[in-house]
Amino acid sequence: MKKLIWVVLSVIVFLAACGGKDEKTVKIGVTGEDKTVWNIIKEKAEKDGIKVELVEFQDYTIPNNALNEGEIDLNAFQHFAFLEEFKKAHNLDITPIGTTVFAPMGIYSEKIKDIKELKKGDTVAIPNDPTNQARALRLLETAGIIKLDDDFGLLGDPSKVKENDLGIKIKAIDAQQTPRVLPDVAASIINNGVAGKAGFDTKNDPIYLENANVDNAKPYINVIAAKTENKDKEEYKKIVEYYQTPEVAEAIKKNSNGGEVVHKLSADEIKQVEEDVK
Repeated sequence: MKKLIWVVLSVIVFLAACGGKDEKTVKIGVTGEDKTVWNIIKEKAEKDGIKVELVEFQDYTIPNNALNEGEIDLNAFQHFAFLEEFKKAHNLDITPIGTTVFAPMGIYSEKIKDIKELKKGDTVAIPNDPTNQARALRLLETAGIIKLDDDFGLLGDPSKVKENDLGIKIKAIDAQQTPRVLPDVAASIINNGVAGKAGFDTKNDPIYLENANVDNAKPYINVIAAKTENKDKEEYKKIVEYYQTPEVAEAIKKNSNGGEVVHKLSADEIKQVEEDVK
């Protein structure tokens, strides 16, 4: 009997060792863990022998450096334009390997119900990082509040405002602070993820919302990024595949109340957007 027990235990240990030997761990940096979506991805990955670990960061300045230093394997928190500007500024060799969602930027207010109610001299808060600052100014232009120079591009700043009939004061602040200043400004332009974490309904609460279905939106589609030298790893490609499944799309739609739009760009389309944002 003792011999039989020993044999059984040996087999269990052997099988456990074999099962763990081939399992690959992928650490993914995020700035706001959406448990429903990532749990779906974790379950799919586990069936393929991939263990997904999420590493949550509190702001946008750390996940790319962590990726570049090898502290994480992938990150999923930013759009094309932000990634391009950040890696240029910090000399990083990372690249998008797949797309996730377009998360429309919105204009929020505690004082007015319609963007047309802005008055002369009102203050509007916008994110202060270069790409989202430019994006916010574009949104104000689309809303008919200001007009921008023809050469504004993807990194224009308030100095590129050529018409401002209402004399709107533009206050650039840290993106994470944009919800907190709402009591002090006429309106605040808030990134979708930041607004969601602050408890807003990102589809219905904005008084004006970015259009997801135009070519100008492509630089702001969110991506999964990897170190360039690792971009072709099979387990990383699998993570992208899991994210782009119908189950994940449905979970995103439900969790965001339709406030985020899933985008699946091909490799060629990704390259084209990368070229456009350079």
